[in-house]
Amino acid sequence: MTALPPKLEAVVNMFQKSPKAFRLQALLDFSKRVPALPERLKANHDQMEQVHECQSPFFLFSEVQDGQVHLFFDAPQEAPTVRGFAGILLEGLEGATPEEILNVPDDFYFNMGLTELITPMRLRGMGAILTRLKKQLSA
Repeated sequence: MTALPPKLEAVVNMFQKSPKAFRLQALLDFSKRVPALPERLKANHDQMEQVHECQSPFFLFSEVQDGQVHLFFDAPQEAPTVRGFAGILLEGLEGATPEEILNVPDDFYFNMGLTELITPMRLRGMGAILTRLKKQLSA
């Protein structure tokens, strides 16, 4: 398996080593870590890309500054699963290089023990978020 960026690897390892009940709580905790959008994106929401594969409305924006990727996500508070995915990606990929993110395996999240907690459709949403992020960074 391709090496994950160190921060993402730490998140994956934490989920792998945790009991099922803790993984669910951790996913919910990550959902609370997604900050509000900066005013420049709130005012120009059309700059964000919607990830239609997600069951809840989900929007993504990325930018590269000084060789580091900065991520911005927008999802309803009432959608803790997709917000949890966003929180995991934010924790694991914020500040990484575009190359590091492009090398993240598309299915890295299957190693986190989430298949016991959430439906395959919701897991596909996480994959779609990563795919869109990689597409933005490739452009």
